[in-house]
Amino acid sequence: MNPENRKEIPLWSSRAPLAIENDTDHLPTITPYYPSAWKFNCKAVVILPGGAYAHLADHEGRGYAEYLASRGYCCFVVKYRLGSNGYHHPAELADAARGIRFVRALAPELGIRPDGIGVMGSSAGGHLAALLGNCYSEALYEEGEDRTVSSRPDWMILCYPVITFDPPFGNVYSGEMLMGTKTPAPELLARLSCEKGVTADTPPAFIWHTGQDGAVPVENSLMYAAALRKNAVPFELHIYEKGPHGTGLFDGHPWAEEAVRWMERF
Repeated sequence: MNPENRKEIPLWSSRAPLAIENDTDHLPTITPYYPSAWKFNCKAVVILPGGAYAHLADHEGRGYAEYLASRGYCCFVVKYRLGSNGYHHPAELADAARGIRFVRALAPELGIRPDGIGVMGSSAGGHLAALLGNCYSEALYEEGEDRTVSSRPDWMILCYPVITFDPPFGNVYSGEMLMGTKTPAPELLARLSCEKGVTADTPPAFIWHTGQDGAVPVENSLMYAAALRKNAVPFELHIYEKGPHGTGLFDGHPWAEEAVRWMERF
């Protein structure tokens, strides 16, 4: 199967794990954005838009995909399930992991290197990407799926990510949407605070944030970078002085060009 360019297709070939019975309105999907043949670099990026686990921001999905496709990357935007629609952890993680496996399984047919598949996420999507980087081995598979196909991304691009759910820097609303409660068990809260789950097997990361971010404090990125450093995981961290939360490709920050440069190493 060679997915048609920019056509939204089901993420799971059968019933998705943890699907709500009779729910046909909130099916997870994946949409490919292919580069021009003469620019194709044989690498892919699976993109997880932000939106506090309550909605999905188009400029952090399609917007990023169009930009990276223009730079030679096959891009795949995942419409993962959301807390606002009654889906909570680990449904979101299952969809993100399936996105990586979807691309990796098709890699030979599409000319993508199986070891050249990264993940990119912004805000809550950045949290989901970081969680996948930490917990890819816990991913759920559908019945009959090839379990030898790994869910591990080869690298991560984290844009102003939600990382922690601990006060004072945790994003309370994203946590509530992800966990389905305002009072989660301490064990779950700790498990989903990504700075606490980094291991030596966590993929390398490019991280960027702004100091003026009032929705997700810059400390989130600083904490994750510190955890990566502690575990000897390569990373690059960019902190920009100005700019609100959710800027995406806007406001003149050079992060996108820097991220493309960084991804050339893979």
